[in-house]
Amino acid sequence: MRAFFAVDLPTDLADRIAEVQETLRGAEGLRFTDPEQAHVTLEFLGDVPEQPEDGSETDVDAVNEANVDAVIEAGREAVQEADVEPFTASVRGLGAFPSTEYIRVVWAGIGDGTAELTRLQAAIESRTTALGYEPDDHEFTPHVTLARMDDARGKGIVQEAIRDAAADVGSFTVEAVRLKRSTPTDSGPVYETVESFPLSS
Repeated sequence: MRAFFAVDLPTDLADRIAEVQETLRGAEGLRFTDPEQAHVTLEFLGDVPEQPEDGSETDVDAVNEANVDAVIEAGREAVQEADVEPFTASVRGLGAFPSTEYIRVVWAGIGDGTAELTRLQAAIESRTTALGYEPDDHEFTPHVTLARMDDARGKGIVQEAIRDAAADVGSFTVEAVRLKRSTPTDSGPVYETVESFPLSS
């Protein structure tokens, strides 16, 4: 399965995410994410071997990666190690990866809660790297992906939106980290929670 660790946004912020996306609708070449599935990715793992239903061992050597049971345990240990209590995070402002000149991803930024999310991400990356998963090749920037740009036809509109952005999506309480499964469909990926790791209380 394709998997990643994330913090989910509550569904009551979906309408605000959609409103921000609406300011970008005139930009050709954009594929928008589903506001109902909005989240902050902490660590993308890629393909994670699943334990076969017949109980036999996965061929870990063939893929050089630990299976989902080991990943779940690593996530549990990482969240405990980070020792982050439930906190408030705010979503505001717009940005782009890798830059506003060469846009691949358009995102809404995180204000309050950045320090706590960064602490959680560092702990998770440390544990998953020890299992053989590749660490991110860039500095962690907590964000909510709004759209992906397939070509540059709408670049000017996106750049203007980023410059003028006063996007204030809102705030929410982070109470858990989740391991998510990503399943591709014709209408975009569908995300399901595999395991949830409550924060320290």
